[in-house]
Amino acid sequence: MAMGRGSAVVAVVLVLCLVLPFEMVDAASYAVGGSNGWTFNVVGWPKGKRFKAGDVLAFNYNPSFHNVVAVDKAGYDGCKTPRGAKVFKTGKDQLKLKKGANYFICNFTGHCESGMKIAVTAA
Repeated sequence: MAMGRGSAVVAVVLVLCLVLPFEMVDAASYAVGGSNGWTFNVVGWPKGKRFKAGDVLAFNYNPSFHNVVAVDKAGYDGCKTPRGAKVFKTGKDQLKLKKGANYFICNFTGHCESGMKIAVTAA
């Protein structure tokens, strides 16, 4: 007996409903800096944590005093914002990690140099 187009669509939707929740459960969410939030001397915060691609970093901070900039390694090492870098400034930024190295800084004057930067490697 041939399966009708409507039955095939229902079957695909059911399979997706079963598979997708398991992928989403796999992702974790981390509050950067813990209860202190995104602030000075947070550079060591990732130490000892295991991150995966798709995990979410929650950057909580006062947007009048800080921001979050996704940078490359050179931007991280030199505390410089590369041309075209994405600047986040809501104070409650939720950023999904990509596989490999992920670098974030605050580009307010002197903040990155005061340890307001993190490097996270996601498996």
